[in-house]
Order: sequence, then structure tokens, then C-alpha cells
Amino acid sequence: MTENERQQLIALVQQFTDKRVLVIGDVILDEYIVGRARRMSREAPIPVLEQTERRYIAGGAANPAMTLRALGADTRLVGVVGDDPQQASLQSCLQDSHVDAHLLSDDARSTLVKTRILATMGLRFPQQVARIDTISRTEITSELEAKILQQGQSVKSGEAILLSDYLCGLLTPGLVRSIIAYGQQHKVLVAVDAQGELDKYAGATLVKCNADEASAYLLTDLRTHADFEQAVQTIYGKLGLSGAMVITRGAEGAIVYDGQSMTHCPSPDVQDVFDTVGAGDTAIAVMTVARLAGATFVQAVMLANFASGIVVQHVGNYAPTPQELVEAIND
Repeated sequence: MTENERQQLIALVQQFTDKRVLVIGDVILDEYIVGRARRMSREAPIPVLEQTERRYIAGGAANPAMTLRALGADTRLVGVVGDDPQQASLQSCLQDSHVDAHLLSDDARSTLVKTRILATMGLRFPQQVARIDTISRTEITSELEAKILQQGQSVKSGEAILLSDYLCGLLTPGLVRSIIAYGQQHKVLVAVDAQGELDKYAGATLVKCNADEASAYLLTDLRTHADFEQAVQTIYGKLGLSGAMVITRGAEGAIVYDGQSMTHCPSPDVQDVFDTVGAGDTAIAVMTVARLAGATFVQAVMLANFASGIVVQHVGNYAPTPQELVEAIND
């Protein structure tokens, strides 16, 4: 990257402030239980952990919302929770992050929770030994759909809606169609973090998925650069996107196609990768706000790669600051 390109990216980061983004999606409470491994169980070939810590982090669709807020964007979050103690913990996490959250209660559902159990031993870094998900895949009611759509239809031209889909029933095909139609009519950027079910996002502005999701969608193995070039172009055409399609490839970076040109955006060199949780959420958040700040799609993906490189150096979801992003670009 040239010095001029570097300065252009830094200038874009400085334009993130007050850009307006509405995040809609499956909000999740991430629970971390940390324990010290002192002995093996007599009941099964597993370590016995003596709990030393329990902490909560807002995850799922809340993660890109927190990232946007940390980067200075004017962010609102809309999601659905259950009437249970877990929703209070999630609300508290969001309040601590100063996220403007509108969480709708559904008595028929439980708050989505992902519980990760980590073990420590000596000076070793905590290792995840198990994960327990409390998840519902049932689609939300038509009444909740209408309330969420009303929130989406409050977004104005020049702003963005970010759809964060964890396949937990909130982003129904009907709701997605209505949001995309609204975006097309009112010149609202509709960005999507799709973790499957790509077809329902036809007509969106910007769609991101990872390599495994692209492979599953196309029912083919993707290995070479040529494979990914064909894949990103095929998905772009099948979905009829109005902006760009992005496939992230972990350490191999990302490939972006905007209907005219194809670009490979390499990942920054990261020496210490502790946890990949939340990197995808960060990527779509940065792409979205970067586009509102005037970035090209390629610049948006480059910034997303730098931001994701910061996140993987932390345990659990992490929201990088503008200063951290500028420092990563300058390294």
C-alpha cells in the first residue's frame, strides 16, 4: 500500500463520526465462564474447572452495533429478547457500551445466549473447552415484524441499515424483502452480514459472507483465487446486488466484486491471534460506515480487514476505536 493510499484510509476513519446506521438482527448474550484446570475428573476424561470468573458481553447483532458506536457512528440497534434474567444482562452490556438499543420482548422466546467455557492452567492463555448455545430458530411473529419494519422505515436517504443474520428467526424473508425494497426506494444503503440463506438478500446494496458460506451456497469447493473470483461474481449476479459482494477468507483476506471490477484485499500481518469471535461482525460494521463516509468498496474492505486484525488479538467480541484503527493502518 502506498503512502497516499494509507492517508486516504486514515482520512476516511476520521469521517466516521455521526454517520447514522440502524442495525437489525439477532442479538445474543455471550457468557464467558473461566475456570482453573487443577485435575482430571474421576467421572469422565475431562478437566475439572474451579470457576474464577464469569462475564457477559453483548454479541450477535449487538457486536456490529457496538463497533459502530465505538468508531463514532450514530447507531441504533433493534432486536428481540425474551422475558428472562438474561435480557437484563444483555441490556446492561449495551448500556455500558452506550448503544441506543430497542430490544422488543417476546414472551414466547428466550433471550439468545452463547455460553463459552474456558480453562486456564499455569501461564497458558485461556482455552475454550466447550460452548453451550441457548438458541431459537422459530420465526418472529407478524406483530414483531411490523414493529421492526417501522423502525427500518425511519431511516433516511444517505443513512444505512445493517442486517446481521444469525439465522435465529428475526430476519424473516418477508421482513428482509420489505427492508430492501424500502432501501431501494429511499436511497438507503442496506448492508448484510449473511451466514447462510443468501437468496433472501436479493437486491441489497452490500452483502458479506465467509468462504465456507459461499461454498455451501454454491455447492462447490472453493480453494484457489480463481475459484473465489468466479464465486463472488456468480453470487453477485444471482442476488442482483446494487453495490458489491464480499467474500471474506480469514488470513487470505477478502475478495470484493462491484459488478465492474474484482479486487483481492489482503489481510494485515497479525502475529498473535487469540480469538476469531466477532471478526465478521466487525468487518461488516466497518464496511458499512466506511461507505457512508465516502469510501469505495475496495477501501471499505481494506478498512474492514485492518479492524478485524485488531479484533482477533482479543478474547471475545471487541470494538476497536478510531485511534486503534489508525494505528493499525500506520503499522
